[in-house]
Amino acid sequence: QVQLVESGGGLVQPGGSLRLSCVASGSRFTIGAMCWFRQVPGKQRKLVAEITTRGITNYLDSVKGRFTISRDNAQKTISLQMKSLKPEDTAVYYCNADYLGVDQWGQGTQVTVSS
Repeated sequence: QVQLVESGGGLVQPGGSLRLSCVASGSRFTIGAMCWFRQVPGKQRKLVAEITTRGITNYLDSVKGRFTISRDNAQKTISLQMKSLKPEDTAVYYCNADYLGVDQWGQGTQVTVSS
């Protein structure tokens, strides 16, 4: 089992930026793909960005060009740089990791985009 801890959420005005980080601990083996999901009340959790162990990335269409996911395999961390934030980006953001074929989840961090 892997523990994932997110940080960096908060309140930001439209057009602003935030950087989320996720630190993984407790792994004895290589962690596979890592992702950021987000969820708003009453809706399903949605994949925002994914990065493989080789650094191949994939993004939700609505965040392409605004969000950037990055990964440090040595430090077992991923980050999500979010720019030009919009009110519709407001959600709880969750870190996810594939560890030995099992999904691992963080506790989530709230991002609120509002003036």
